Parts: sequence; structure tokens; C-alpha cells
Amino acid sequence: MTYAIECRQLTRTWPGNPPVEAVKGIDLQVEQGICFGVLGPNGAGKTTTIEICEGLQTATSGEALILGMSWQTDADRIRQQIGISLQETRLSEKLTVLETLTLFRSFFHAGLDPVAVIDRVSLREKMHARIKTLSGGQKQRVAVATALVGNPQLLFLDEPTTGLDPQSRRDLWRVITDFREGGGTVLLTTHYMDEAERLCDRVAIFDRGRILAIDSPQNLIRGLGAEHVVAFTVTGSQQPAEDFGAGLPGVIAVRLESHQRCLSVREPHIAIPALLDLINRSGMQLSSLTTRQATLEDVFVHFAGHGLNEVTEGNVR
Repeated sequence: MTYAIECRQLTRTWPGNPPVEAVKGIDLQVEQGICFGVLGPNGAGKTTTIEICEGLQTATSGEALILGMSWQTDADRIRQQIGISLQETRLSEKLTVLETLTLFRSFFHAGLDPVAVIDRVSLREKMHARIKTLSGGQKQRVAVATALVGNPQLLFLDEPTTGLDPQSRRDLWRVITDFREGGGTVLLTTHYMDEAERLCDRVAIFDRGRILAIDSPQNLIRGLGAEHVVAFTVTGSQQPAEDFGAGLPGVIAVRLESHQRCLSVREPHIAIPALLDLINRSGMQLSSLTTRQATLEDVFVHFAGHGLNEVTEGNVR
């Protein structure tokens, strides 16, 4: 089959003393017609990988095929079939929304009617407004519209909802879903686990220049062997050991997350009474206790050994 994206032993090394390996032999296949999520902390190598796929960087070794084509031999054809929305897109603030979309449409041999794309991102009432008068959420929708106006087969979206209010996030979710349901392929980077779980058919977890796992969000969460997380804090003269609670019935894993201790458990109704009894017997007092469903954040911690927002040695970009 022809993949929308196929990376084979992709590497990128930055010169230095010593050289820094940002991407370390990545193999990645993105099927056509799906929304594929890329997750990882800052410095995990995901931005470098995506920029190679977008033609913005050159790999040190290996290759990245886009819609079955190579940037070395088919750059113009690839540009006509992809759309890119960066995390921060600087648009001319003196142009109107319609003028901006008309300008971007002119870059493509074939594309969509700018007014139709403006309708797709729900900005008809702002069509003649200048970019500088728009809210942050409206500007982000214009940025996504500039990626759509060329009628691409493959859409790259880098943190498209960062900093947006909940309604603006949902508006962009609808645009992404409609594009995928129309047969397009989306490569999405996000720090929001609920966004990845809702939008993505498959996700890849990046860390330190490598891919740790690839699967559907549901399969990755199911693979933890624990559907729930119990988070708690305690007080007292004695603080619990790092593996406190590890031997309790139904507990799969234990970790320290910020100021809380987290237990991954199969059955909360069995694990919680055992935990409370252990806390009492240890002479400590329970300060707080919450339970929640396991998420992709827990999957990342399971594979990487640290949280998405933690900076670790060896992370580059």
C-alpha cells in the first residue's frame, strides 16, 4: 500500500562537540485517511521528524516518503498536495480574512474556493475583517484555513489548539474531523491527551529521538493492564517510600507525579480499601485521594519513565 507518510531509518544529527542526535533511526508509517497523533515532551525529536516530513529540514540519513514521493525528486508535487499549519503562524495583519485566503489559494495549481474554506472554519461573519482585529482562536482558524485552501491530501497540524479557549478548541476539532471524514490524512502534534484520544486513530509516542510505541489510543491504554489511576497525598512525620503501595492487591504500578503518589490499578474498589488500611498502619494521615480513568499521559509515563512536561537529559527538539 502507499502510505501518506513513510519514514525509514530516519536520523538527524546536529553538528557539535559532541554531535547531538535529535532523531535516532525512526521507522514510521502513517496510513492514508486517518488522523495520526504525535505525542512527546519538548525535545523528544518529534518537531525535527515532522519538519523533515514537511520538507523544512533535511535528514542526515534515511528517507521520508510523502504520499509515495521523495522531497529530493518530487518537491513541487509534494507541496501541491500538502497543507501545513504551524503552532505560530504570522499572517499579514493588514489583510482581511478573504484576502489572506485568496493569497494562499494563489500558491496552488488547483484548490478550493476561499469563501467555501472560510465557511468551513466558521468565519463567514469575519470574512472582511482585518487579521489584526481577530481573537486568538479566530486567527488560529484562519491559519488552519490557509492549510486547507489548497485542497491537500495530507494536513500537518502542529499544536493547533494550544492556548485556545474550550469553544475554539471544539471548533477546530470539528474542522479536523470533517477533513479526515472527507478522505484526508492528518498528522497532528498535541500536548492535550484528551485531544489525542478524541481525534486520533493512531498515535506515536516520541522520547529522546526514538519512537517508544505506536498504536490506537485505546490499545495503548488497554496495554497498561490497569484502567484506573488512584492519586493520593499523605501527611505525617514519616513519608512513604518510593514504592509505597506496590504490593497491594490489584496495583500494577506506582509512581511519584508532582506532589502526588499514583497507583495504576485494575479494580479501585479493591485497591482503595487496602491503600487506606496501609496508610493507617504506617502512622500517616490521608490528605487527598482521587480516582480517574487511565489516559495517554499514563501510557507515556509507563514507556518513558517521566511525565510529558518533565525536561530530561538528552532531549533536544
